[in-house]
Amino acid sequence: MEIIAKDTLAQRIVRLVVKTPAIAAKARPGHFVVVRLDDRAERIPLTIADFNREKGTITLIIQEVGKSTALINKMTVGDRFADILGPLGTPYPIEKIGTVVGVAGGLGAAPLYPKVKALYEAGNKVITILGAQRQELLILADELKAMSHQLLISTDDGSLGHKGFVTDLLRQVLHQEKVDEVIAIGPVVMMEACCKITRELNVKTVVSLNAVMVDGTGMCGGCRVTVGGTSKFCCVDGPSFDGLAVDFTELRQRQRYYSAQEKAAYQAYQEHGTEGCRCLAK
Repeated sequence: MEIIAKDTLAQRIVRLVVKTPAIAAKARPGHFVVVRLDDRAERIPLTIADFNREKGTITLIIQEVGKSTALINKMTVGDRFADILGPLGTPYPIEKIGTVVGVAGGLGAAPLYPKVKALYEAGNKVITILGAQRQELLILADELKAMSHQLLISTDDGSLGHKGFVTDLLRQVLHQEKVDEVIAIGPVVMMEACCKITRELNVKTVVSLNAVMVDGTGMCGGCRVTVGGTSKFCCVDGPSFDGLAVDFTELRQRQRYYSAQEKAAYQAYQEHGTEGCRCLAK
């Protein structure tokens, strides 16, 4: 579980290539892992953004949003995780289905990439829409372009591509193309907005949900979501779900459960370092 490569993709977003032969051998698009930095660290679920079976590696992309991700992003080549559990989740099925539109907002490019890559290699027509607040926050544009027949970019401030939201481009594509499936991954509000558009046009839509997760094996119930009126667990039933059946209102509420504690831990870390966080936990 040694880090063998590291680079910075954007502000506070790094890419780590980790040597994990056993996980790489079983990894498929849609899988994730749960990592621990050390024996006192929080368990963090991270998408397997890419994998190489021959080299025995997986790729993780981490955005610093709190104490735990800040500590992981400080790791460097040669460092090791205490443990990595995976691959977890239900893989996304790869079939030749026709025309697929992938929509990624921000860090959503990380879980979208392995799906787009596999669909492209399976012979589908792939159109990818990539968005971020501004140009310097876009990630994996080159990688997604290489695995797409067309790449469209939007930025909120217009610094690159379309000025506006990914939903603007999605609506345009759906009116120009006969689309068999849309895969939308990103912030909850973005996925919900995409589903509102695809519902109007009755287009199958898959989303990737990131509810609060603890054990990653279905025992804690922390990642419960409602899909089609039925309770599902993101860790074992997902993370991919039928976006048109997801209760996004409930999902937004559940994601806010620990926001106060997360902010307090991050602030303590920024002010006092790791020891400050541990004192806060006590």
